[in-house]
Amino acid sequence: MLYQDLREWLTKVEEAGELKTLAGVDLELEMGAIAELFPDYAVLFDSIKGYPPGYRVVVGLLGSLRRSALISHLPPDTDRNGFIAAWRERLREPRLLPPREVDCGAVLENVKSGKEIDLWGFPIPKWHEWDGGRYLGTADVAITRDVDEGWINLGTYRVMVHDRDILTLYISPGKHGRIHREKYFAQKRPCPVAITFGQDPLLFLLASKQMPFGVSEYDYAGGIRGEPFEVIRGEMTGLPIPARAEIAVEGEILPDQKVVEGPFGEWTGYYASGEQLESVVRVKRLMYRKDPIITGAPPFRQPAGADTCNNLIRAAAIWDALEKAGVPEIRGVACYQGYFFTVVAIRQRYSGHARQAAILASQCENAAYMGRYVVVVDDDIDVADFNDVLWAMCTRVDPAHSIELIERCWSGPLDPVIPKAEKGFNSRAIIDACRPFEWIKDFPPVSGASPELKERVKKKYL
Repeated sequence: MLYQDLREWLTKVEEAGELKTLAGVDLELEMGAIAELFPDYAVLFDSIKGYPPGYRVVVGLLGSLRRSALISHLPPDTDRNGFIAAWRERLREPRLLPPREVDCGAVLENVKSGKEIDLWGFPIPKWHEWDGGRYLGTADVAITRDVDEGWINLGTYRVMVHDRDILTLYISPGKHGRIHREKYFAQKRPCPVAITFGQDPLLFLLASKQMPFGVSEYDYAGGIRGEPFEVIRGEMTGLPIPARAEIAVEGEILPDQKVVEGPFGEWTGYYASGEQLESVVRVKRLMYRKDPIITGAPPFRQPAGADTCNNLIRAAAIWDALEKAGVPEIRGVACYQGYFFTVVAIRQRYSGHARQAAILASQCENAAYMGRYVVVVDDDIDVADFNDVLWAMCTRVDPAHSIELIERCWSGPLDPVIPKAEKGFNSRAIIDACRPFEWIKDFPPVSGASPELKERVKKKYL
């Protein structure tokens, strides 16, 4: 185990030279702009305008491969292929260690209830210019329990503050936390929820992933770090809360009380979901550490590369899903622009091999939500080099024969190109950018130096 909580992780990041500390920043838009401008660093805001020193906000948890490796309890110098290989192993044969309940923890250093609760006492940023309010939860963890089966889910959903003890929790259709909420509402019962706003970054990482339904992210996280997470039992909800969390609340999502939520600038780079009525979360208990740190991950337009932490783990999951479905000779997977663009490299073995890989990749668990394009390429293409992928698309795709559409797939309110009346469904483009299998031996040979020659020349002259 490389670290135990957010504070120890930040110390490791500082030692690696990837932490910037800024003082006096205004939480009205400035934090969001800085997060967008400095993706290569974790940025810790202290002495925030209007708040006492020690009340801090940190952004940039997943912005580099080194920080992603550290969060994942991997050596900091792990490269892209090593990172994907490690996560493939973890997803294929997970070691599950359930959390361990303890009687006390640092999160209980300050405890408030009833009229003592005032969420405005924390520095809550307005991240984007057109946001409808302040969002305490962007790198949060929402904890719910399945009312029928009893298993615990950890999910990351945006959390807007409306009053000193009133929140809203926006959850897209199909997400596990929303399914839990709907089960309670179907029984005309409030849904108990605990939310942390500063926790071990590994919990945030797993909470923001599409993990198997019915298995708790706590168990995965314990296995990854080799030691169970310590949790306290929530006094109001009975839910397990990380004992070392920075800030945690307990409350209920009320089925019969709604307020306007949004708009909020999402990871698509748009305000596609607009405003909507969302169920009120009434906070009944507030816990926080001395000098608490809020974790933030304000979403922006997706970066160009395939090597962000989320994209790498999604690539590992898609790769394993394809192999489990029986697709042979997978040679690489890369994800671009979040869920929108997936590339799979194969070594073709039979007719229809490329289409099989593309269709399955478009519908597997970690690609089905809001996917847009799936491109399958030959194994001479570097999936992590988008110029290589684009070259394959331009030279090996005959649009009339190489592109197919799948309709009525899983989408959601955040999808900017889907009109409001049709939200929930989208279409997928399946692009076969492989050399045609039936005449692959006659396909024009590739020009340029071989990889072996390039490597030999590089060693000799560079």
